[in-house]
Amino acid sequence: MQVVEPNVRKPRFQLKGIIWTAVLLLIVLIVVINSFATVQYGNVGLYKTFGKLNDNALSPGIHLKIPFVQSIIQVNVQVTKAETDTSASSKDLQPVSTHVAVNYSVDKATVYKLMNNIGGSFDNVIVNPAIQEIVKEVTARYPAEDLIAKRDIVAGEVRDALTKRLAKYDLVVNDINIVNFKFSDAFDQSIEAKQVAQQQALKAENDLKRVQIEAQQKVAQAQADAESLKLKKQEVTPELIQLKQIEVQEQAVEKWDGKLPSVTGGATPFIDLNGLSGSSKAAAGDGGTSADSTAAGDATTDGGESAAKQ
Repeated sequence: MQVVEPNVRKPRFQLKGIIWTAVLLLIVLIVVINSFATVQYGNVGLYKTFGKLNDNALSPGIHLKIPFVQSIIQVNVQVTKAETDTSASSKDLQPVSTHVAVNYSVDKATVYKLMNNIGGSFDNVIVNPAIQEIVKEVTARYPAEDLIAKRDIVAGEVRDALTKRLAKYDLVVNDINIVNFKFSDAFDQSIEAKQVAQQQALKAENDLKRVQIEAQQKVAQAQADAESLKLKKQEVTPELIQLKQIEVQEQAVEKWDGKLPSVTGGATPFIDLNGLSGSSKAAAGDGGTSADSTAAGDATTDGGESAAKQ
């Protein structure tokens, strides 16, 4: 009786089947994964089939593609900033270094044309050289001082020229900013000296105006004083003078202490008022006899004559 041996090679065949199945599933998975592509927000996608671009622009989102045959390239259509430094000469041959920042974007409707004719490095191929050339062209039209004083006008001319230049390549210029003008040290020193001189001239002019105004004020004050004096002279009348004299006499009477002066003079002879006053008092005390009155009168007359002689 012949014994049949079991087939030991059967598990090997099962292992191969499992391996091939896993490989097939892996291939399917890879194919499925490569059948989809995502276009990010702010970008536009273009199919690239064996190196050839398709003019059908893809919006942001998930898109199907042929695995290993097609790929999707993405182009940023958001506003992009390009910064560059440009060295040039002004109209008066002053060396000028200009730092410029340009905000631009790609036109969505013409992405295929841009990528097909120029490629993804259009910023280095088109944008930066155009900025440098136009900035040099515009700065050469202005003297160095005007580049500082008329920065807005210069930026506007650069923007207009750059917009016209980049429009040929379907690029849109959104804005341009001249960040800085840098001149030579000698020119900076001359500008500073000029500003100092202008400030000093302005101060001198202001001082002159102030002196002129003060002089005008003094003249006006003198004229006002003269006019006032003239009016006062017109108001002086004989009646006013007499009234003032009366006021002065009244003030003198108010200040008088009741004592008569010892002598008085003027148009009349000097008279001894004390002697006259004493004689009058003596006559009143004796009862006013005629003899005494005569004696007093003679004494007064003698005193007056004596005083007159003196």
